[in-house]
Amino acid sequence: MPLQMRYLCDGDRERIHRDSLRILAEVGVRFHSRRARKILRTAGALADEASEVVRIGPELVEQALKTAPRSFVLGARDPVLDFALPSPFTGYTLDGAATFTADFATGQRRYAVTADLVASLRIFQELELGTIVWPNVVLDDIPAELADVRTAFLSLIHSSKHVQHEIHHAAHVAPLIEGLALLLGGEQAVRDRKIFSVCYCTIPPLTHDGEMCDACLELAEFHVPILPYPMPAAGSTGPASLYSDVAVANAESLSALVLFQLASPGTPIIMGHAAGVTNFSTGGFVEGAPESNLINGALGDMARFYGLPNTQAGCLTDAKAPGAQAMMEKMFTTLPLVLAGVDVINGIGEIATSQLLVLEQIVVDHELARLCRRMKEGVDVADAKDYLADVARVGPGGHFLMEESTLAACRSPEFCRAALVDRDSFDQWEQAGRPDMYRRARDRVERILASPPTATLPDGQAEALEDILRRAVGG
Repeated sequence: MPLQMRYLCDGDRERIHRDSLRILAEVGVRFHSRRARKILRTAGALADEASEVVRIGPELVEQALKTAPRSFVLGARDPVLDFALPSPFTGYTLDGAATFTADFATGQRRYAVTADLVASLRIFQELELGTIVWPNVVLDDIPAELADVRTAFLSLIHSSKHVQHEIHHAAHVAPLIEGLALLLGGEQAVRDRKIFSVCYCTIPPLTHDGEMCDACLELAEFHVPILPYPMPAAGSTGPASLYSDVAVANAESLSALVLFQLASPGTPIIMGHAAGVTNFSTGGFVEGAPESNLINGALGDMARFYGLPNTQAGCLTDAKAPGAQAMMEKMFTTLPLVLAGVDVINGIGEIATSQLLVLEQIVVDHELARLCRRMKEGVDVADAKDYLADVARVGPGGHFLMEESTLAACRSPEFCRAALVDRDSFDQWEQAGRPDMYRRARDRVERILASPPTATLPDGQAEALEDILRRAVGG
C-alpha cells in the first residue's frame, strides 16, 4: 500500500478552521484594493474604509467553499503535458524569483539574465515530474515595463508545460490575455484550456496588496486559476508558534478564496503556502528548517480538509552552496510532503533560501523527487507479486538471479533506477573518475543545452508575442 502521513489529526484541523474563522470575523484582513472592499461589502462583509480592514463572516467562507471547483486541469501548450488537479502523484514547479544565479561556466554568483531562465526552462522541459513552470529568476537584463508579462511570454515560448507566474498590475492583464489568445486561438480558449495560472502573494500578516489584487480580479473574469500564496515567517510576520502561524496563514488563504469566488464564482483556486520561520539570530527568513516544513505540511492538510487542490513550498534549503546541507534540507522538506499527498511542491533548482539558481540543482532535485515518489508508492502486495512458487522452486541455499521474475524486475518500476546516485563498486567508481551526484547532473545539463530545443513555438508566434509587448508600452 502507499505510504501515508498526516501533519494534523481531524481535531487539529477542525480547531485551526474555527480559529481561522475567528481571525477573519474578529480581527479582519486589510485589502488595499478599493474594488475588493466593494465586492466584499456588497456581499455582507464589514468593511472600514479608513483602515481598509474587512471583517469576513463564516457564511461567506462557507459560500466560497461551495463554488470553488474541487478539480480542474492546468492546461499546457502541449496538451499531452496537461496536469489534472488533484493529482494522483506529486508534481513539481521550478522554484521562483531568485535574484542570483551560479554562472554555469564559471560558478560565480551573479545577477540572473534571460539566458539563465531559458536554460532552466530547457532543462525542466525534460524532467518527468516537472509539471508547472515558474519563471525561477528575476531578470536583470529586461526593461521594467511589463516585466511580469515579458517573463511569462518567455516561459510560454521556451516551454510547452503549464506556466504559473505573478502579475502585479491590472494594466498588464490585457497584453497577457492577448498573448494567450494568440497562442490558443481566441479568448474562449484562454478560459477553456487554462495554460496560464497566477500566483497571488498575500502580505503577511493578513494583508492584500492593492495592485496585485486588482490584477487577479481581472484574471478571475477569465477563470484563470489563482494560487493564493501566503508566506508568513513564524516569529516576525507571523505569530511565534507553529500552530498560530498556521491559523493566520490559513485565514489569509480563506480571505483570498472568498474574494475571488465572490468576484467570479467557479474560479479555480489552488491553496498554496510558502511559510517559513524567523532566524532569531539575524531576523532573516528560514525555509530549510524542519519547522518550516511542519507549517507548510499542516497547511497542505488544511487544503485537503477543504477538498481543494494545493501547492506547498518544499525541496528547500538555506545552504549557500550545493552539498551536504542542501541535500539534507531538501530531502526532509520534500519527502514528508510527498507522503502526505501534496499535489504540487514548489522548490526545484534553487538554494540559499530560494535566492540562488543552480542549473545542476534542477536535475539533482528531480532525482530526489523520483526517489520520494518511489517511497510514496510503498509495497505492492497484489497477487501478481506473489512469487512463492519461485521460493519453492529455488529452495533453501539457492539464488533467484536467473528466475524469469528477476529478469522482469530489472525493467520494473517497482525498483527505482537512480540516474545520479552512485551504486557502483568502489573500483568502478574510481575507474569512472570518482564522479559525484553534481558532476553527473552537470553532464546531463550539458547534454540538454547542447541538443536542439524541444518546445519551440510555430513560426511567427514568438515575434507576435514580442509585438504585443511593444504595443503595450507604446513602442
